[in-house]
Amino acid sequence: MRTARLASYDGSAGTLVDTNIWIDCIDATSPWHEWAVTQLQSRSERAALHINLVVYTELLVPGPDPEALDALLDVYDTVRSPLPWACAALTAAAFARYRSRGGHRAKPLPDFYIGAHAAVANLAVLTRDPVPYRNYFPRLAVVAP
Repeated sequence: MRTARLASYDGSAGTLVDTNIWIDCIDATSPWHEWAVTQLQSRSERAALHINLVVYTELLVPGPDPEALDALLDVYDTVRSPLPWACAALTAAAFARYRSRGGHRAKPLPDFYIGAHAAVANLAVLTRDPVPYRNYFPRLAVVAP
């Protein structure tokens, strides 16, 4: 198994979009709606937007049907990126830090998979909730309000 090499990480390969941004984009009544839409548009003009299975699944729990979600993602030419195997060790390390800081969850949180995926794929993260990413992935390029 290949381990992640983050020495050259700079977040320049595109942007992994967090669940909360897509929710704000879908919900026209969200106070973050305009900001989210503007960020998606401007970031998609500079480099590819990415979504992974974790974010996609979270969006399907309370959200639109798969066809409607795919249509939204296609508006921004969003790449459906698989979780790289190389992010497993980084996810586990972030979860271990979480537990050592008093976290009570028994299994890694979705943000750990998202952050590790972004790190090993050289992606920035677009999110409205930057705290978990900054706490557990300090080198990660995070775009947030």
